[in-house]
Amino acid sequence: MPEHALVLFDMTISDKEFDDLISSVMDELPQNYITSMKNVSVVIADDPSEDQRTKLKLRRHDTLFGLYEGIPLTRRGSGYNLVLPDKITLFKNPLLQASADLEAFRENTKRTLWHEIAHHYGLDHERIHKLENKS
Repeated sequence: MPEHALVLFDMTISDKEFDDLISSVMDELPQNYITSMKNVSVVIADDPSEDQRTKLKLRRHDTLFGLYEGIPLTRRGSGYNLVLPDKITLFKNPLLQASADLEAFRENTKRTLWHEIAHHYGLDHERIHKLENKS
């Protein structure tokens, strides 16, 4: 999800704290979507790699909060087996840089995680934004 980030507050958080926060916000998301996710790994990284930035054609000032890499459920056929897990990566530094405080960081992380889970279920950006604007 490329965004232009605005640095509002300088905050640090350990990987353990970030991992704990992700577990906590995951518990707040609709559990029917969480429990039906199969063969999906949620991981953290400080920042997107150069390969990820190149693959997504991100410009120098573009920021990425999260990334889904895999085959969405809607595109899996009968031959989908014995494959590596899909991967959802949440990028700690961009999320921190775009957050004014810990509560904003928590909400940005939760929204990003939900957005990437939606990609796993086959929703594109247009559909995700339409659903988000309804609430």
